Amino acid sequence: MAVQINPSILSADFARLAEEARAVEGADWLHVDVMDNHFVPNLTLGLPVVESLSRATDTPLDLHLMIEDPDRWAPQYVEAGAGSVTFHAEAAAAPVRLAREIRALGARAAMALKPGTPIEQYEDLLPELDMVLIMTVEPGFGGQSFLDIMLPKVRRTRELIAKHGLDLWLQVDGGVSATTIERVAEAGADVFVAGSAVYGAVDPAAAVRTLRDQAGAAIAAAPWACDH
Repeated sequence: MAVQINPSILSADFARLAEEARAVEGADWLHVDVMDNHFVPNLTLGLPVVESLSRATDTPLDLHLMIEDPDRWAPQYVEAGAGSVTFHAEAAAAPVRLAREIRALGARAAMALKPGTPIEQYEDLLPELDMVLIMTVEPGFGGQSFLDIMLPKVRRTRELIAKHGLDLWLQVDGGVSATTIERVAEAGADVFVAGSAVYGAVDPAAAVRTLRDQAGAAIAAAPWACDH
């Protein structure tokens, strides 16, 4: 089971985004949070910055759209250079159609769930996706503490993926650090968004490697991975 570490640019120095992107070029993806101050109470960056980032780094961009009307905007982020686009289940009017459109444009399609949104009601949609993102904090701000009460939801999501025999990545975002990543990996995640744990480190690239090693060891010993 391949472990993927996606540093969150939200925790980087916005005045030096190109340099900060290059500082983690050993990462699997660069996680980019797009917030509109409507779906979540924060405003970050948009299409022009994503276009610039895609030219500034060879690391593929993992876009997390915390915005209203992703049905309209998500395809434009693929065209701006995103290799993966995540929309929120709570915001999408037609999630199946949107996922298919993202895929048709050549990117991976992913769906995110807020902490209070159950995974079970979206079970039938899973085959339309390449990744599911379980938020382990309330979306909107970086640097929040990890919510342990989300671990059972991660486990249930992994069970649904196995039930349907899907090749579906399971991402977690929120409070992922050296002290929490092993628990999330054991629960079933294999893609990890890390913000301050990477960009707050003296050596961000070394922090990525450490987190990957920790998660890999936890997954290797996890019952869900041993069944594969």
